[in-house]
Amino acid sequence: MSTTRATTKERSAVKALLRLWPYVRPVRVRLFTAAFVAVLASCVGLVIPLVLKWMVDGPVAERDPAGVWLGALYLLLLGLAEALLFGLRRWLVARPLSHVEAEMRADLYRHLQRLPVAFHDRWASGQLLSRGTTDLMLLRMFLAFPLTFLLVNGVTILVGVAIMLVQDWTLGLVILGPAIPVLITCVIFERRYAEVARRAQDQVGDLTTVVEESVLGIRIIKGFGRHRSQARAFRELSRTLRGTELRKARLLATIWAIIVTLPEVAIGAALVLGAVQVADGALSAGTLVAFLSTALAIRWPVESIGFLLAMSQEAATATERYFEVMDESPEAQAPHRGAGNCATSPHKPAAKSAGIHFHAVTFRYPDAPTDSPPTLDRINLHIRPGESMALVGATGSGKTTLTALVPRLHEITSGRITLDGTDITEIPRDSLRALVAVAFEEPTLFSASVGDNVLMGADDEAGAEELHRALSVAQAEFAHALPQGTETQVGEQGLSLSGGQRQRLALARAVVGSPRFLVLDDPLSALDVHTEAAVEAALREVLADTTALIVAHRPSTVLLADRVALLSGGRITAVGTHYELLRTNAEYAHLMSGESSGEGSGQTSGETFGNEEDHR
Repeated sequence: MSTTRATTKERSAVKALLRLWPYVRPVRVRLFTAAFVAVLASCVGLVIPLVLKWMVDGPVAERDPAGVWLGALYLLLLGLAEALLFGLRRWLVARPLSHVEAEMRADLYRHLQRLPVAFHDRWASGQLLSRGTTDLMLLRMFLAFPLTFLLVNGVTILVGVAIMLVQDWTLGLVILGPAIPVLITCVIFERRYAEVARRAQDQVGDLTTVVEESVLGIRIIKGFGRHRSQARAFRELSRTLRGTELRKARLLATIWAIIVTLPEVAIGAALVLGAVQVADGALSAGTLVAFLSTALAIRWPVESIGFLLAMSQEAATATERYFEVMDESPEAQAPHRGAGNCATSPHKPAAKSAGIHFHAVTFRYPDAPTDSPPTLDRINLHIRPGESMALVGATGSGKTTLTALVPRLHEITSGRITLDGTDITEIPRDSLRALVAVAFEEPTLFSASVGDNVLMGADDEAGAEELHRALSVAQAEFAHALPQGTETQVGEQGLSLSGGQRQRLALARAVVGSPRFLVLDDPLSALDVHTEAAVEAALREVLADTTALIVAHRPSTVLLADRVALLSGGRITAVGTHYELLRTNAEYAHLMSGESSGEGSGQTSGETFGNEEDHR
């Protein structure tokens, strides 16, 4: 999606990768030690050509078998030392880099939890998932291999070239001939590969999103027989990603061909020129052997530049993608103001400010056009302490948006909301959300037990008694009949349960903590009439001790509330009891007409409830 794409213009791979330093700093000693060990191992390898020179010009030329065996022993010891040092390097980096990856993943997860709902509305989940998995794996691989070996290979090339120039400077200049063309090729390659690498990683995120949505929506896909169209969409994205990966491969093949061919030609030219000098007596055979052995020793460091640069560019784009999320501003934390916090204030609030109070609240979604009308416009509404207020309105009128403002799932554009006289922006979010419990029309359950899902709405000290009470209020005793009772795992998204069962568990989660304020978004929409009646009867006891805002579409739900607020065109246009609004407001009567006609028994029960309220 377009909101997740970052430009690669004027980007700096080094600048991007330097942002990893705070994570690398705690393990820097082991990483620096590993780099030093790798450089030492590489330098040990460069001593081997010098031993060869000594052997050829000494024991071999003098036909000294003992000297040859001694030289062979030196070579064996140097080879073993090089192998052991490289093994030590790998051991040194394994544990700290796993720690770095784990810390970055944990920080990303924590940050995602603190980002506002508006952020998650904009970003595809697959893009976030790929940043926490594929991108972090690329970063770990970069820190483990390319980062170290860009340094090691650079030192190896410099030391090797210095050794060759000392052996014979004319042959050394021949070897250095391809340096400028190789450097130019690397600069061009870096810019082009960065663009393609970023595109490929974004496409992986898009593909992850499609897979995730297809798995979660498998019932819809099967129910409508859309598996072929979904498969075609997946193949198109796969084909696009394949094309991008092939372009990456072509770029890598091009630079590899140039980096491999030019040094090989230079080594061949040095071999011919050196052989002529040996034949003329201007150069010893041992020197030529040492020179060519050194050239071959630095051939791999030179040839590896291509894929090391490629991995570095992929790591740079992965770093950019990671920090695109980490740079997003989290939900602002409210200042702690002692007695101003309604969760801890010992003072009794003034009656006119108690309960939930909306003061000229206006809300516009952050990504909405500036010239578009606000979703909610100057909302003034007062829900008195212990009162239940039903919120009614046509589809799209902003009911769900209004309920999301109370626990600050969205930030209001202007105006203010107070709970018992305290502005919600002055209450720390953790305290606010401990005060306000919510239940949404579309319930979300997690891959955990029934008990864990319900007790998520209570503090850590809640136990079996609170769980049983909440299940009873929500008429969710079916949980006790599950295979492992309330310890039964409900599965991903709770899809192993029916819609009504999920909704009842979500309602139980909302009431388990006996919250002071309760926000319910049409919590009974998936229930049959008999279960709904039982839940309503139990809810009335809960609502008697709390201040509640309830989104309702049916008269049966409306009758749970003491008063009703009609939301129309983003504004509260009427407030009153259910029967008052039926008599005096045509829009409200129209909204309720779907069930109000022929509802004799409902009217009776409603009037009885209304009479009880008159005497309260």
